[in-house]
Amino acid sequence: MLGIPAKIAGCKEVVLCTPPNENGDINPLILYAANLVGIRKVYAVGGIQAIAAMALGTESIPKVDKIFGPGNQYVTAAKQIAQLHGTAIDMPAGPSEVLVIADDTSDPEFVAADLLSQAEHGPDSQVVLLSNNIKVIDEVNVALKLQLEQLSRKEIAEKALQNSRSILLESIDECINFSNSYAPEHLILAIANAEDKIERVQSAGSVFLGNYSCESVGDYASGTNHTLPTNGFARSYSGVSVESFVKKITFQSVSEVGLKNIGPSVEMMAEAEQLMAHKNAVTIRLNKI
Repeated sequence: MLGIPAKIAGCKEVVLCTPPNENGDINPLILYAANLVGIRKVYAVGGIQAIAAMALGTESIPKVDKIFGPGNQYVTAAKQIAQLHGTAIDMPAGPSEVLVIADDTSDPEFVAADLLSQAEHGPDSQVVLLSNNIKVIDEVNVALKLQLEQLSRKEIAEKALQNSRSILLESIDECINFSNSYAPEHLILAIANAEDKIERVQSAGSVFLGNYSCESVGDYASGTNHTLPTNGFARSYSGVSVESFVKKITFQSVSEVGLKNIGPSVEMMAEAEQLMAHKNAVTIRLNKI
């Protein structure tokens, strides 16, 4: 998810930090994926320790130019602090969240499953259900209780649900307006003709349309990148893409003729700003031409 766009962008060095288990071993699935996308520098460290190491550099872990990837609230806070030390980040990403808008065409069991798929991430995750139909909300809440009992991470999901809400609004358009203010990491439109509402969505990390577009597919297989802004930052950030790994440098070359054409305009604007040295840099050249 992060290694492939980094390689496509042509990054010459990619560093991966991941927490080991209690024996100090890295999950072999992570090592396999890293090898598959060509990541050769892998370090067994996670959490805010990894963010600090990559931001500042250590004897064994190199300082990087930009840190990518989601995490819990502590990792997100550490990434924001890293920016103060000259290391860029992709965006504030974590803890996880989902907002589902459901109408009477939705399947309550589907909606409940989508809410729980985010709630099980961590106790600081948040899930929100919006609907214009109280029956939908009641049926989803029943399905939530039934499915919750079957989860291996039940206690974690329960804690997340304590910080979560179901909200009844008058219309689907009001639900979308609420969502735009909340700016969720994941937005699921479990409504009829979801595609017709695309233009109304102004702030969201990634949007899932219809009853069969579950967020889990976006996590693993649909092809969209799943490193997304959280905590309302979708109002000002986009999700990770190849462009996130690219820097842009501009170049310009001005000929004598070109300077004669645009020089007077530059002189006028520089004088208006009372930046006479700026004006003089052009005037001296024009006089010599």
